[in-house]
Amino acid sequence: MNDIDRDILDFESQHWHYQGNKERVIQERFGFSPNRYYQRLNRLLDEPEALQQQPALVKRLQSRRDQRAQRRVVRDA
Repeated sequence: MNDIDRDILDFESQHWHYQGNKERVIQERFGFSPNRYYQRLNRLLDEPEALQQQPALVKRLQSRRDQRAQRRVVRDA
């Protein structure tokens, strides 16, 4: 895990009232699109070191990801 990965985890621990604000800050802070950011975050959630660094955050985000995937399966069935 590098510094950007740790920064992404720290960033995800913040609470955002408006998704648009978060997406703007993602572009400003990390220099890549929100799409790219979420791809990187999803890969990071599968890293054992990320789980070690911030277990509660990683487990919460994994649970959200799993719930979204489950809803897609049900919707597409």
